Amino acid sequence: MATDLHRPVKTPLGTGPAGAPAPASHEGADAAVRVEGLTRSFDGRAVIDDLDLTLNSGEFTVLLGRSGCGKSTLLRVLAGLDREISGTVLVPRRRAVAFQAPRLMPWKRVWRNVLLGLPGKPERAVAEQALTEVGLAERAGAWPKTLSGGEAQRASLARALVREPDLLLLDEPFGALDALTRIKAQQLVAELWQRRGCAVLLVTHDVDEALLLADRVLVMRDGRIAYDTSVALDRPREVGSPGFTDLRSRLLTELGVEAAGRAPEPGAEGAGHAQARTESAGSPDVSPARPHPHPRHGDPS
Repeated sequence: MATDLHRPVKTPLGTGPAGAPAPASHEGADAAVRVEGLTRSFDGRAVIDDLDLTLNSGEFTVLLGRSGCGKSTLLRVLAGLDREISGTVLVPRRRAVAFQAPRLMPWKRVWRNVLLGLPGKPERAVAEQALTEVGLAERAGAWPKTLSGGEAQRASLARALVREPDLLLLDEPFGALDALTRIKAQQLVAELWQRRGCAVLLVTHDVDEALLLADRVLVMRDGRIAYDTSVALDRPREVGSPGFTDLRSRLLTELGVEAAGRAPEPGAEGAGHAQARTESAGSPDVSPARPHPHPRHGDPS
């Protein structure tokens, strides 16, 4: 069952295994997301298998894993886009999602796209404020077809920001961008996260991106969280630093990639079912807090 973590009256999005509401808990006021026993099956196969997960408020979490391991399915469940589940899912009422494809309506100008789905009749100024925050104010009146890939992705982020989310869900939002635009988009997301202070869950297959952006990295395998590590590296982070290189190597191993010098392939196989393991990575005396967030790299479902 999925419910709203921060709302007095809970709204069920699914049911427990026997069709009855699953138990809901408000334990841990600092938790933005609490998942217990989540299962999602397709044609008899459990893509998410009895998964437990807690995401903390204000934390930037990155989810890695090979294609088909259930990453994007989990994100869709948290977004409320997939309700055919069993288990308990507690999420904030205010949450927003951005995908790899910006999904802008071509017949609506950019500012109207930003306001899509908002209740009532919000004024253009609301959209322009969000567009200013992502550096796209001058394109408010443009048609989507005139935007570059990076501009379209920024418009998608603005559409998420106008919802004032406590939880921002990002499903490979940089995957279709060229290298330079991708770096700028990563920097923008890092800045927005620092400014807004919301919890972020980024799904990606890029290990460097994960380590540049995250407070915490999760590796998903066989429908469960198989590895869970905090990224206790000072910011801004350097890709070639010893702590970065060490953690990168460990993550690649968890992803089933032998060559530590290259990023994991989307189809890289991990070994079998594994219990989630938690450890602190990087210098033990460096806080994972984010005074100066900087970019990092991404993954598919």
